[in-house]
Amino acid sequence: MGDGSDPDVQLEARLVEQDSFEPPESFVEQANVSDDSIYEEFEENWPQSWERAAELLDWESEWDEVLDEEDAPFYEWFVNGELNAAYNCVDRHVEEGRKNQAAIKWEGELGETRTYTYQDLYREVNEFAAALRGLGVEEDDVVTMHMPMIPELPIAMLACARIGAPHSVVFAGFSADALATRMNSADSEYLVTCDGYYRRGDALNHLEKANEGLAGVEHEVEDVVVVDRLGEELPHELDDNQHDYDELMSGHEGDRVEPVTRDAEDMLFLMYTSGTTGEPKGAKHTTGGYLSYVAWTAQSVLDVKPEDTYWCAADIGWITGHSYIVYGPLALGTTTMMYEGTPDYPEKDRLWEIVEKNAVDIFYTAPTAIRAFMKWGEDWPASRDLSSLRLLGTVGEPINPRAWKWYYKHIGDESCPVVDTWWQTETGGMMVTTLPGVNEMKPGSAGPALPGIDAKVIHPDKEEVEPGQAGHLTIQKPWPGMLRTVYNNDERFISEYWEEYSEPDEDEWIYFPEDGAKIDDDGFITVLGRIDDVLNVSGHRLGTMEIESAVVGVEGVAEAAVVGGDHEVKGEAVYVYAITEEGTEGGEELRERVVEGVEDAIGPIARPEKIVFTPELPKTRSGKIMRRLLEEIANGEELGDTSTLRNPDVVDDIQQKVQSD
Repeated sequence: MGDGSDPDVQLEARLVEQDSFEPPESFVEQANVSDDSIYEEFEENWPQSWERAAELLDWESEWDEVLDEEDAPFYEWFVNGELNAAYNCVDRHVEEGRKNQAAIKWEGELGETRTYTYQDLYREVNEFAAALRGLGVEEDDVVTMHMPMIPELPIAMLACARIGAPHSVVFAGFSADALATRMNSADSEYLVTCDGYYRRGDALNHLEKANEGLAGVEHEVEDVVVVDRLGEELPHELDDNQHDYDELMSGHEGDRVEPVTRDAEDMLFLMYTSGTTGEPKGAKHTTGGYLSYVAWTAQSVLDVKPEDTYWCAADIGWITGHSYIVYGPLALGTTTMMYEGTPDYPEKDRLWEIVEKNAVDIFYTAPTAIRAFMKWGEDWPASRDLSSLRLLGTVGEPINPRAWKWYYKHIGDESCPVVDTWWQTETGGMMVTTLPGVNEMKPGSAGPALPGIDAKVIHPDKEEVEPGQAGHLTIQKPWPGMLRTVYNNDERFISEYWEEYSEPDEDEWIYFPEDGAKIDDDGFITVLGRIDDVLNVSGHRLGTMEIESAVVGVEGVAEAAVVGGDHEVKGEAVYVYAITEEGTEGGEELRERVVEGVEDAIGPIARPEKIVFTPELPKTRSGKIMRRLLEEIANGEELGDTSTLRNPDVVDDIQQKVQSD
């Protein structure tokens, strides 16, 4: 039988050619949102239309006004409304008779499992809230958490929310310095951490790093709570102001704490994000607007239902984990999954094993992970039963069409809509994406702005771009999930996000996230990446994201990073660092196909000067490629700090390859 009549080959060919996909009728019939009139409703009735998000929650006192714009851009949502986030994520589900439903299902890296019903979660959150109170934590005290993916982290977050103490979660992979910097910035006197955790089967000593960080805190730290994750694997001693989590909890067994009434605009948490000045910014998120927004987007975009087993495979140390592992799913009363380890330990089907074992309905992950799955090959997911899946999502960066189609076919079996979501730490929740029960999907394009979100792609003169042109992505109206300010730095809030396009004298405030984008005739937005991720080749401005997408579109390439290298004639030249798929040789033939792929997709102006094949790319612990180092290698410069990399050894390997080529 020749290739022309092979159904698998025909299917691949059809997928490659197809540039839009309709959601399956079976999905639309059950979708939480399936009527396209929702866009019109939001536009005609804005901002009152956002009441539908707030109505997903239980309020102690209803709001007087949906939006107060008087002190823009310091907008206030659901003015004078009162509620408690922990009550909304835990208590009310117990009261509704769903106390025996699983709230959190946790998988440890070594195969251990723990399930917390809503009743279990209610008990644990109350006891830890009582323990925090016993240590002297009061309303509005910021409690820092430096913890991996263990259930005690969401329990601690919800306990803080219960007593009105904002939390500041620092990703476990961050350094001691990063912890100290964030505790200093937040003036935080309390830390919840752990002794250690497992990574690829090895026990890591986390407490040592936390203690080093504490030594860099400039004010007195009152108390530190330490969760014992490793037991006998890591014996440890606690300082005088340090408390064992289990011992603390046993001292408050059976205690109940009345949820503290919080104003809608009271701070729920701080989330630090990197800033252009090098000093991290504390994005302040509030109780009413944020919780309403993540509940509404989880319901509308991720199609979350209480009866689902839902899995966002991010880390709670990032905003994705806050919004779509903890607050969004638990506000809706669903079962949310947590996993401690990496996708390829002990085998490369680890995630699919978890999906199969738990009959996961919704799976939300990053394009970085999807490219790794592609590299490992389709046999791994094919060996598992993934038929429980109903919806797939991606988050963190734009996904190229080839990776989108691979995900759609090999994970979703062409029967799951894929929502490609653009948003940021600062936005609190999703901003640009399809509604899976309403819109068609266009691989590579995130989709239209969500109902109620006024996203426009504009030129520097503020005129909207023509379809197909590139410009700056802007948000022209406020939304409930937005950050309210940079903690203790209102001036920086305005200069970082509003100064570029706003006209304060005319009361015109435009939010600029510093991303480039294109828009098509249907209003679908393709995000091109950070505006500073731009190369200037012979006077032509080329987006690195667009070139990377073209490189990864070549069969045999799993992942790529593009940077600019100094060039006497062009100013900057295109340097490509690429990882090949398993079973593919990174030789001259593949180089030629990459060049051809880039020229076909973008034009000869983007032709790569050099293509380096490497088994790994330098990545931070959150999975972001550190392009700065690759640029330094391209230019033969002295390398900067590699301490934040999870794989620092790869830098030497790449340097040697570049020098020997």
